[in-house]
Amino acid sequence: MNDDSAPAPATRRARVRAPELIGKGGWLNTGGDDLTLTDLRGKIVLLDFWTFCCINCLHVLDELRELEEKHRDTLVIIGVHSPKFVHEAEHQAVVDAVERYEVHHPVLDDPELATWKQYAVRAWPTLVVIDPEGYVVAQHAGEGHANAIRTLVEELEAEHEAKGTLRRGDGPYVPPEPVATDLRFPGKAVLLPAGTFLVSDTTRHQLVELAADGESVVRRIGGEGEFREPQGLALLPDGKVVVADTVNHALKLLDPETGAIERIAGTGRQWWQGSPTSGPALEVDLSSPWDVAWWQGKVWIAMAGVHQIWTYDPETRTVGVAAGTTNEGLVDGPAAEAWFAQPSGLAATPDRLWIADSETSALRFIDTDGHVHTAVGTGLFDFGHRDGAAEQALFQHPLGVTALPDGSVAVSDTYNHALRRFDPASGEVTTLATDLREPSDAVVVGEDVVVVESARHRLTRLRLPEEAVQVESVAHRTRREPTEVAPGRLRLDVVFQAPKGQKLDERYGPSTRLLVSSTPPELLLAGEGTGTDLFRELDLNPSVTEGVLHVSAMAASCDDDPANEYPACHVHQQDWGVPVRVTSTGTARLPLILAGMDG
Repeated sequence: MNDDSAPAPATRRARVRAPELIGKGGWLNTGGDDLTLTDLRGKIVLLDFWTFCCINCLHVLDELRELEEKHRDTLVIIGVHSPKFVHEAEHQAVVDAVERYEVHHPVLDDPELATWKQYAVRAWPTLVVIDPEGYVVAQHAGEGHANAIRTLVEELEAEHEAKGTLRRGDGPYVPPEPVATDLRFPGKAVLLPAGTFLVSDTTRHQLVELAADGESVVRRIGGEGEFREPQGLALLPDGKVVVADTVNHALKLLDPETGAIERIAGTGRQWWQGSPTSGPALEVDLSSPWDVAWWQGKVWIAMAGVHQIWTYDPETRTVGVAAGTTNEGLVDGPAAEAWFAQPSGLAATPDRLWIADSETSALRFIDTDGHVHTAVGTGLFDFGHRDGAAEQALFQHPLGVTALPDGSVAVSDTYNHALRRFDPASGEVTTLATDLREPSDAVVVGEDVVVVESARHRLTRLRLPEEAVQVESVAHRTRREPTEVAPGRLRLDVVFQAPKGQKLDERYGPSTRLLVSSTPPELLLAGEGTGTDLFRELDLNPSVTEGVLHVSAMAASCDDDPANEYPACHVHQQDWGVPVRVTSTGTARLPLILAGMDG
C-alpha cells in the first residue's frame, strides 16, 4: 500500500475468530443438512460472498473451479448468497441460480445479509479464508485472487498438517438430483429465416433449434467442448448467426445450413485492465459478452464483464470499444465518457441501439451520433416495478430488450417476472404481461411475441396486447444498508497486501490505481478523480446527506524471485459502489479490502 502514514498492515496470522454462518434461507447442496463452523473444523474454509446478478461474482465462480477440484480433500468452499435485488432474496431464485451457474459446493442462502454484516463485507464478490482452527486469515474483494488463494491454501495445508489440525477427506457437498427438460435456463433466442427458433441453452452449453411451435426440438448444436454458457444471438444479413459465447469470452459464427461453427473474435482469455481494447478480432481478449446485435454494418456487443459496448467489424475482422469507460454506473453523454453497469441486452432500430443495462435496472440507447442516453432508470441502487412516465418508472434487473413493430420496445424485466413496454413517442412505460419466470429475451413473430422464460426452461408465446396490464407500483432500494459516515473529512483506505511470494510490480511505473467519484456528484467537495495511491482524503458536502461513493481500485503484483527474468504477474481489481449516509455519529474512515486484512 502506497501510504507511509498508514498503520502497519496486520500479519496474515492475525487471530480473528470467524463469525458463525447464519442465513434464513437455509442451505443448498448439502443433502438437507445445516452446516456450522464447528462441523467444518479441520478444513480450510473459503467463503465466497456472491449474488447471482453480479458478473464479477460469476467470474470468480469460474476462477475457483480449479482450486476447488485440486484441494477437494482439504478445502471447503461455501457460497454465501447475499442479495442485491429483491428477487434475489427469493429462495427458489437462489436454487435456480445454483443450478444455472453449476455451483458445486454448499451454498448458504442469506436473504437478510446477516452473515454479510457479521463479516463486514462491502462488495460483491468478497472471498474470506478461514483456517482449520476457525480463524479468519485473509480477505479479498473482486477478481484475480485465485493464485494468491491457492498459495495461501497450500501454506495452510502444510502448517496445519504439521500441527495435526488438518482433517482430510470428503467435504459436505451433495449434488442435487438432475431434472429432465428440453431446455435448461435458456438465455436468448432468434427467429431463423426458415421460421424456426434458435435458442441459447445456456446451462447445457449448447444451441437448440426449435420448430415454429417453439417447443419441438429440431436439433442440438455444439456442447461444452464448443460453447460455455452461450447467451446472445444475432442474425446477420447473410443468414449466419453470431453467438455470444459468454464464459469462453468469445464470439462464434454459426452457419445454420451446415452447422459449422467458427470462432471470429476473442482469444478465450478474459480481458483485464491494460489489455488491448481494439485490433484483430482473434487477438484481442473479451470479457463475458452477453448479447449481440447487427446495427450500422457491424456486430455490436454488450460486454457485460467490463461494463462496455464493443463492436466487431466483419469486413476488417477487427474489434474495438464503442462506448463505456469500464467504470460501473449510470452516466450519459459522448460514448467514450459514458458509464454502463453490466449491459445484457441489445436491440437495433434504424436510429438507435437499445441497451438493457441490468445492474442499473435501466433502459438506455446509443444514437447515430454516438451519444448515450437513458430512457428509464436512475442508478445502481434504485429499482422496482412502476409504470407511467419514464422519469419515474422502474425496472428490476432487465436482461433483454426487443424492438416492436410500432417503434416502441419491449423490455424483458427479468427480476420482476414481467414483459414491459417503453414508447419513445409518449415517454410512457407500461406492463404487457406478468407471471413470466425470469424472462431474459423476446422475439416478435407476426402479431405475437415469444418470450424466453429462462427459469421455466421454455419459450412462451403471447399475443401482443392492445392494452397494458395494470400492476401495483412498487419501488425498492437495495437491501444493503448504507455505511454511516461522519460529515466533513473522510479517510478512504483501500487495503492491499501483495500475496506471499509476490511484490508490487513497479517496473513500468506505479502498480496501483484508485478512481473515486460519487452519485450525486455534489456529495464530494474534494477527493474525486484518479490517482496512484490506494488512499484518499475525501471532503463530504454537509448539505448532501445520502449518496453512493464509486471506488475503483487496481493493484498489480509479480512473483518475487530475482532469479526469474520473466516473473508471473497478477492483476487484482475491484469496483465498489458504497451507499453512504452522513450522520454525526458516523465513521471518519472507510476501509475497503482489496486483499489482505485491515490493520
